[in-house]
Amino acid sequence: MSDIIHLLPDSIANQIAAGEVIQRPASVVKELVENAIDAKATHIQIIIKDAGRTTIQVIDNGKGMSGTDARMAFERHATSKIQQADDLFALTTMGFRGEALPSISAISQVEIKTRTSENELGSLIHISGSKLELQEPVSTIEGTCITVKNLFFNVPARRKFLKSNEVERRNILMEVERIALAHPDIEFTLYDNNVILLQLPPAVLRQRITQLIGKVIDQQLIEIDVDTTLVKIFGYITKPENAKKQRGNQFFFVNGRYMRHPYFHRAITVAFENLIQADYNPNYFIYFQVDPNSIDVNIHPTKTEVKFENEQAIWQILMVCIKESLGKFNAVPSIDFDTDDSIPIPVFDKDQKTQSPHVSINPNYNPFDQSSYKRPPKMDWETLYKDFEKGIDEDEDWESKASSLNFSTEQQEHLPEKEADIFLDYYQYKQKYIFTSVKSGLMIIDQHRAHVRILFDKYLKNIVQKKGFSQRMLFPEMIEFTTSEAAIIPIIKEDMEYLGFELSNLGGNTFAVQGVPSEIENPDAPKLIKSMIENIIETGLDVKSEIQEKLALSFAKSVAIKYGKHLSVEEITDIVNKLFACPTPNYTPDGKKIISVINDEEMDRKLK
Repeated sequence: MSDIIHLLPDSIANQIAAGEVIQRPASVVKELVENAIDAKATHIQIIIKDAGRTTIQVIDNGKGMSGTDARMAFERHATSKIQQADDLFALTTMGFRGEALPSISAISQVEIKTRTSENELGSLIHISGSKLELQEPVSTIEGTCITVKNLFFNVPARRKFLKSNEVERRNILMEVERIALAHPDIEFTLYDNNVILLQLPPAVLRQRITQLIGKVIDQQLIEIDVDTTLVKIFGYITKPENAKKQRGNQFFFVNGRYMRHPYFHRAITVAFENLIQADYNPNYFIYFQVDPNSIDVNIHPTKTEVKFENEQAIWQILMVCIKESLGKFNAVPSIDFDTDDSIPIPVFDKDQKTQSPHVSINPNYNPFDQSSYKRPPKMDWETLYKDFEKGIDEDEDWESKASSLNFSTEQQEHLPEKEADIFLDYYQYKQKYIFTSVKSGLMIIDQHRAHVRILFDKYLKNIVQKKGFSQRMLFPEMIEFTTSEAAIIPIIKEDMEYLGFELSNLGGNTFAVQGVPSEIENPDAPKLIKSMIENIIETGLDVKSEIQEKLALSFAKSVAIKYGKHLSVEEITDIVNKLFACPTPNYTPDGKKIISVINDEEMDRKLK
């Protein structure tokens, strides 16, 4: 039997490694920008075409590389940051694995121009599919310019799994935003098809947050800052009243590196307990500085998972720090004593002169003088009694007419069964459920979910059939999006118009709401639109039909009747009739149950 185990060629090994490190165009951007940061660059330009499928170019003004270093950088496991195993636990740089550039060059065509300050000429290198095609001296500026073309050109199976351009562009924006928040002192510029998506001049941390998220967040930020021997924690959280259902802007950074950490997120939710609703989330931008020896970032190829040596202690410090900041900025409710019945006590002023009390009297007043006395008017008792009898008759008439009126829910709860049946075919219970009798027993309908189902079908039909009714706003409202949110607008703008929303771009990430759907009463248009876009970003949908469904569902949930609203007989009847006209009346579009039936046998068992 012949031997079957053999060593893989480097080109195939690099392609396999690329599957771990390079998952999409955003991964290439992340690795190249982190290399530029390690090169001490102060200005980094990112240029992409077709969301990175065709071209990704990163230009920096860092210290550059020599010709030999530039060539060695594309060899597997080549690195300038690690000399021995102990160096893995004392890392202060972004990249260190020595796999990024070899992995990128294995599945694309790469060109690199680089020059150090000591050399007059730089180096030009062309590599395609891990094969060196050209290396020669070239005249170039100090720093490094890397161009990656035709990503996954030799791995078509990987290329076909890329998402749409809009989704890949959004992922690139997300990576650049994370890096920009971690390094506010560096200037970033992002071009997409020759259009500037991001232009971030150097700034302090608070300014960088407003550059990316929008000016509106500046008034929401509360600073946190604590420095201990174990960890230094600083950054910002938002006020409790600005919490949202979506987990939008939540960022952790450790030693200048973005990370995900559910355990520390729990510390924040504990600190915000009793200040926000259970299903709401605060925004935060929190930075940790620890000894590199006390963390391990070499867990995952993307280096977004970090293991801390003293997680429990840092958890406690973080929670206490946030609680202290919330209290310092009066975000925590203070004790409010009842002062309604208290007596106001003036502050003593020694310079103020006091006056003795003065009583005014009328010396000519005579209580026995009959001329000043006025007799009260004589009461007409007969007329009064007639009116009293008339009032009784009117009350009797009112009671006789009461049977033609609809009783409120509270009144109906005390009616006998026969009388309740006379008034309503449907019964609203606690302004939440609709009860009705069916052959098999008692049917219970969730009024909010039923309305969501009805509205979803209606809105989705409007989008598909390209029909929509909008009412123009007398005074258009301004709305400022983040860069990630603004990137979604071109994808959903047409569908939003079919729902009834009219948006016009005023430049950059600022839009004006010109019209809203006609069925909305007193709309908070910016808040509603923001919520819909955040829902789409959170789910990461990229198929057109899925985005349309998510848009219709988000809008339906926003305008559907809420729990606690009393419904008239006509409203209840209309909801039930429309619900059973829907193709799938039993469940909401996101799979929640609308209808439940308690059969007669169950009710009989409960009464035994």
